[in-house]
Amino acid sequence: MKVYDGSQTESPEQSPPERIKVGIAEYKVTTEPAVLTTSGLGSCIGIAIYDTRNTVAGLVHVMLPSAADIDGGNHAKFADTGIDALIEAMADAGASTEAMEAKIAGGSDMLDFSESGSSIGSRNAKKVRETLDEHGVPVVGEDLGGDHGRSVKLEADTGDFIVKSANTDSITL
Repeated sequence: MKVYDGSQTESPEQSPPERIKVGIAEYKVTTEPAVLTTSGLGSCIGIAIYDTRNTVAGLVHVMLPSAADIDGGNHAKFADTGIDALIEAMADAGASTEAMEAKIAGGSDMLDFSESGSSIGSRNAKKVRETLDEHGVPVVGEDLGGDHGRSVKLEADTGDFIVKSANTDSITL
């Protein structure tokens, strides 16, 4: 129980972990027991990477598959360069690529453009898998596709990835 005179009783309350919001086309890395969150995942994909040995966690919210045809710009906007940037930032924070695991969510087909080829969501998912594979980071959990939005939370101290969908109960990957 907290006492508002600046002192604490014998059993201090544990404060909740810091909540770090990751916006669209952004990434964040933490070495603290924080919760990284992002929302608005339609065709976008949230990629959570967790170092199982060094307790370094990161989350990126990508919008499009590849930056190959774009000169400059925001690296976190694209699956290929966003994952590259996240892995580099995690390594700078002490992560080891040999101990990294990924969990991914999103990639929905929010709008039907099937006549013009594969959807942005499925192209994003394909590029995410390819890029993670190039880095040797296995995907150990995923919730992809469908036609609904998602929000995700990555618990940095455990690597748990909680996916909340618009039409189903939350799942933990």
